[in-house]
Amino acid sequence: MRLARRLRNADTVLMRCLLVDDNRAFLETARGILEAQGVTVTGMASSTAEALKQADALRPDVAVVDIGLGSENGFDLARDLAVYGIPVIMTSTSAEADYADLVAESTAAGFLPKAELSAARIRLLLEA
Repeated sequence: MRLARRLRNADTVLMRCLLVDDNRAFLETARGILEAQGVTVTGMASSTAEALKQADALRPDVAVVDIGLGSENGFDLARDLAVYGIPVIMTSTSAEADYADLVAESTAAGFLPKAELSAARIRLLLEA
């Protein structure tokens, strides 16, 4: 029975995620949500430099990146992470429609509103 449960949830256990946001409270909340759903949060970063350093060292399966990183731009980071072959999910508290054109033109795999963050939604975007 235990093996069957592990096999059924194998895709949940194997996803490793890097979270990038300049809001420490969101990082902690997102980490809790994703880890409760079986995602391993390999790292958290608040700046582009920190995110790139962690991406190089940790090689996560996906990065969830805030569009507005203080004075930095999440879309620029998404482009940089593409060099490492790391898919990026852009996120924001704003509506998806506000960024639809920018997301479509970027290297990002998609957009996920912060209020809808979940392992299942990340997987759906990665599969699309």
